[in-house]
Amino acid sequence: MDKDKITILHLLDGAKEARGLTVVIDVFRAFTVEVFAYAAGAEKIIPVGGVDEAFQLHRSLPGSILAGERNGIMVEGFDYGNAPSSFEFADLHGKTMIHTTSAGVQGLTACSNADEILTGALVNAKAIARYIKMRDPEHVSLVAMGWNAKRRTEEDELCAEYLRSLLIDEPMLEIQQNASELRHTEGKKFFDPAQAEVFPRRDFDLCTMVDHFDGVIRVVKKGNGLDTEWVEVPDNK
Repeated sequence: MDKDKITILHLLDGAKEARGLTVVIDVFRAFTVEVFAYAAGAEKIIPVGGVDEAFQLHRSLPGSILAGERNGIMVEGFDYGNAPSSFEFADLHGKTMIHTTSAGVQGLTACSNADEILTGALVNAKAIARYIKMRDPEHVSLVAMGWNAKRRTEEDELCAEYLRSLLIDEPMLEIQQNASELRHTEGKKFFDPAQAEVFPRRDFDLCTMVDHFDGVIRVVKKGNGLDTEWVEVPDNK
């Protein structure tokens, strides 16, 4: 893919500017969580911007589950927080998960100018790149959402750069090492005993499990809200 077709954007303003096929990136932890939730059998994940909206939707969908955070902390009254380790061995077969977060999901709701939206994480980056090449869009926007959609973070910037490298067929050779080194920057919180309840150590390992899944999460506009679907993108090499 021509590098001129690819734009890397940042935070909530970047999501608002995004056009073409857009990947909204949240490695720590929203879109890693969603991949693991689909892997755990979730039938559908519905991203919503607000907590009140999430509770209202939950009441209208009997049997649905609530997952998400504000400032990293599980919302009171929710079934799950935003920790991928909570979904690693969960059984969500047949379940609809309503998901709201401070960064990633806010980015999805802000992408009003995008032609198509995918979620972005390291765990399925190669599959995302394969999907984009298959779609062959006129333009690709890679939006690194950062912390609370207000401050840039190393993990989302790394994921954006990695996706760009895959799209232009110049893949980063040390991507797993680079991902592991995130423990010294934004990933430090996962190694802080004082924050272990909110940021479990296992979450770091799962979020940096590069290219582990062969599928993408496609975001679909439905009425006034959003829906998602898991799309398998096998590597046929």
